[in-house]
Amino acid sequence: MNELEDVSHHIQDRISSLQRMLDLSAAELPQSKMKKLGQELFALEELLEEFEKCVGQQREQLEHLKQLEKSLQKDLEGVQHIKDNVPAHMPRKKEPANGSQPVKNQREGGDLQPAQPENVKKTNKSSVRELEVITMPEFQSIPQYMKGRASYEQLNAAVQSINTAAAAKYKILRQPLKSLNNHARKLHQRFKDQETKDTKGHHFVVEDDIREFTQMKVDKRFQGILNMLRHCQRLRELRGGGVIRYMLL
Repeated sequence: MNELEDVSHHIQDRISSLQRMLDLSAAELPQSKMKKLGQELFALEELLEEFEKCVGQQREQLEHLKQLEKSLQKDLEGVQHIKDNVPAHMPRKKEPANGSQPVKNQREGGDLQPAQPENVKKTNKSSVRELEVITMPEFQSIPQYMKGRASYEQLNAAVQSINTAAAAKYKILRQPLKSLNNHARKLHQRFKDQETKDTKGHHFVVEDDIREFTQMKVDKRFQGILNMLRHCQRLRELRGGGVIRYMLL
């Protein structure tokens, strides 16, 4: 802004100088004075052209900045929409089980103590494997004949239901039999009967688990969803004893 004011004052001074010279032109001026007047007019014309060019460039830059502002505002609205509409099946960051504070040595000023191998082993044993949600690129890679009319949301809703059923199943298996009621004991026995040497060390569910622990309908459409999950390498099918086991990968 200061530079524009300086240019404006300079032009005004030049114009005032020319005006005085024109006022004096009524009288006879020497040839040298008339030549100087012509030079001043020529210099002022060049200065005005340069000034107009600079104003035009600034106007173009201002228009570009306005368009950039609109684009950024649109992006901001898109980010806010995504933030306000995060799908329920998206994984969320889990807080540490024993709080957010790091574990310290019992002595003051002690270094952080690494987790003991025994504790790590127990934690891994008690945890239940979960299927990861299907990403949009994975969903788009599924052949259309396999996808049918199933939507991205329906596919991940099935993932959530399978994770829910697996968590409920293995929660019962981890509990002592004496603490279970009659219905839970029957489920516990069924879970054990369905295990084989091939399922050792793996988590799996069957269709009865989906019916027992979720509201998901086990119908033809659900079978199609299972095919898509196998295509995305989330499940592996294991048959035997008249039971289809869906291994969580």
